[in-house]
Formats: sequence, C-alpha cells, structure tokens
Amino acid sequence: MLDATSKALFHGLAQIPTLQRLASKYGMAPGSGFARRFIAGESIEEAVECVKDLPGKGLLLTLDYLGESVSSSAAASAAAADYAQIIDAIVKSGVERNISLKLTQLGLDVDRATAVDNMRRILEPADANGFFVRIDMENSPYTDATLDILDTLWRQGHRNVGTVIQSYLKRSADDIRRLNALGARVRLVKGAYKEPKNVAYQLKSEVDAAFVELMRSLLDEGAYPAIATHDTNMIDATKAYAKSKGYANDRFEFQMLYGIRRDLQTALVKEGYRVRVYVPFGKQWYPYFMRRLGERPANVAFVLRGIVSDKG
Repeated sequence: MLDATSKALFHGLAQIPTLQRLASKYGMAPGSGFARRFIAGESIEEAVECVKDLPGKGLLLTLDYLGESVSSSAAASAAAADYAQIIDAIVKSGVERNISLKLTQLGLDVDRATAVDNMRRILEPADANGFFVRIDMENSPYTDATLDILDTLWRQGHRNVGTVIQSYLKRSADDIRRLNALGARVRLVKGAYKEPKNVAYQLKSEVDAAFVELMRSLLDEGAYPAIATHDTNMIDATKAYAKSKGYANDRFEFQMLYGIRRDLQTALVKEGYRVRVYVPFGKQWYPYFMRRLGERPANVAFVLRGIVSDKG
C-alpha cells in the first residue's frame, strides 16, 4: 500500500481530462490495452468471456460493474436497468451468480430513497435467480448511509446481500459488531480512498493491526467473511488464526482483484483455501484503475511499460 500522499496524487491524476482521454483511447484497446490486465472489458459480454476459465483454476468470481457518483435520477435508473441486463446475461452464460455495486451508482447522491428503490429493482431478479450481491463501501461520508440501507434491505427479507468494511477507518470495529449481529456477510479490505487522520489510520502499521483484529472478529462471529487482501502478512495472519481456532477452510474465503497477484491466488487454491477474484468491467473503468495504481507501486511499473511499448 502506498501512503496517503500517493493515493491523493493518483486521485488527482484521475480528474485530469487529458489523461482521461488518453486512457480511453489506449487503455482498453483490443488485445494491447494496458488496462486490460486489471479490467475485464467494457461490456458484460467481454467480462463473461474473460472469466470463463476461472472455475477451471479453482477460483470463485464476482463481477463488478464499474460506475459511481451519478448525479441524476435518470442516470441512477439507467444503471439499475443495466444491472437487470447484466443479471440476465450472467444467468444465460452459466458463470457464477455473484455481483457487486456501489450505491452512488444507484443514486445515493440524489437521495436515499432513489438508491433504495434502485437496489430493490436489482435485488428482485437477483434473489429470484440465486445471486449474491455485495454493496461496495465508498469513502467515509457514505459509510452510515450504506450500512443503514443494507439494514433496511435485510429487514425487508433480502438476505443474499452483504457489504464491505475498511480496516483503516477508526469506526470499523463497531461496524463489524453491528454486521455480525445482523448476520450479513462482510468483505474486509484495508481501504483505498484518501481519508483525514481524524477518520482513518494513516500509518500502514496501524491499518494492518486493525485489519488483523477485525479479521479475528469476523472469523469468530461473522457470517462467511471475505478476507480481501494481497498482503501476504495479512493472509498469513488469517491462516494462522484460523488454524489456531480449528476453523475449517470453508468458514471464510480470501478475495483478490483481477490481474493482481495471480501467483498468490493459485498458491492459496492449491493449499485448499477458497479464493474469489473481483472482476471489474464497464466503460467507467478509469477512476477504479487509478485507485489500483495508487495502492501498489508494481502496478504503476506494469502500466508504464505498456505505455512505452505501445506502437499505436
């Protein structure tokens, strides 16, 4: 993980129109696009084609339709309609029925009711077809609303839905207790947004210590938690704690991002652990892509090599 300054830098770069245009032109070019290492395509058809080989490698998958921060009811409604089509395409394709989404993609910035209504439009066909839906966590101003909406949906009978908790937020221990009591599935991550020091831990050592404590709480009391990290120290801590408590490998799963640490994904599968790959796709891939660059220096080097070698 890079420090908060580096995250801020990449967040700023993501807002530069010239870079957005260049990324759009070259990033997802067929075959040679430098972003295709991390993005499965711009359409559900491309994404399905990319993930067909994952089950043969022993990997689980989640399809993540990229998009966030829509500012109108019409755009939010269009995103919900896109999800209905995505659900239909996944059912027809035969790939695993597991998706993730963001509430700002569904109108949370418009108002709470819009986001809830659009979530229901998605959960009705999702529930009917046996999907699990993960509500991704965005930056800290949205944490309360995200948890409240999950709680509302849960109490209305939508039980194949879960969310994400970020270990760098100082409030997360309380949020984990709340979600464990509810019975909702949690995906534990470190956190990718730039947050102020009164809200989030700034030192890697603090974030890691919080991650371990939250992981233990989830393994002890959570409902099939997802431990989402590429950090081998965090993975080893999880394995050691599960072993010390006598927990079976199917009590939880590890999760990693598409295109990152594929060697580690394979190794964990061989050790008998469940590993899920988060597979992002969609035309709104650039902000996500820049956050991934801000998290890991090796990703920056990979992309730079792709740009330098581009002949188009």
